[in-house]
Amino acid sequence: MMMVKKMKVSELLLILSCVFSVSADVLHEDVNIHGCSDTVAESMFGLDDEELWYADFSRGRGVDAQPDFVDPVTFPGRYEFSVSERELCRTNLKIFGKAYKDLPPELDPPSSPVIYSRDDVEVNEKNILICHVTGFYPAPVNLSWTKNGEKVTEGTKINVPFMNKDGTYNQFSRLDFVPQQGDIYSCTVEHPALKEPLARFWDVEVQQPSIGPAVFCGLGLTMGLLGVAAGTFFLIKGNACS
Repeated sequence: MMMVKKMKVSELLLILSCVFSVSADVLHEDVNIHGCSDTVAESMFGLDDEELWYADFSRGRGVDAQPDFVDPVTFPGRYEFSVSERELCRTNLKIFGKAYKDLPPELDPPSSPVIYSRDDVEVNEKNILICHVTGFYPAPVNLSWTKNGEKVTEGTKINVPFMNKDGTYNQFSRLDFVPQQGDIYSCTVEHPALKEPLARFWDVEVQQPSIGPAVFCGLGLTMGLLGVAAGTFFLIKGNACS
């Protein structure tokens, strides 16, 4: 069991993370994370850096984070378990709060955002832009999108933070979009460890098929055929005269 204890500027964040493995040659890792602060809490289960389930405490239910096309792993009774873990975490939080009261806060800034499209870009074809940041503490970050300089909120989604092995976090945001030639998108990350937001831009560049080679090849073929026809004409005419 790994216990990570770090403090935010006005609150203490307590995270309990368990990574289960059988041996050094194990093929898969199960991840179980429970965390809380004075105002928020998190409980999630994952497999090999993929989020499988998390507790949505604001809605009072568990959420299966797996895509629809896979055979999902179910977690019966996990939400109730997560509620009990949240209460235990907050009890321990008060104890740690007194013990670490005078320690300075620890902040790790996120990496610069990385933006990429889910599918190959085709004009007028629906697609998804993905923005990823990693290496930050504490969680979460604030990720926002713009299109041609205008803020975009419709069609955006953000996952819950996922813990890295070093105790920092990574997080993804998605934007549904329809590519149009020349459009410029940006993803901006904000975090208490940053003096100013970090932004990364991504523009729609779709390679159009070039007609130049086809035109020149067609023209060359036509001229060659005309040359063959002219040569044949003069050859026949010369044989007739002799």
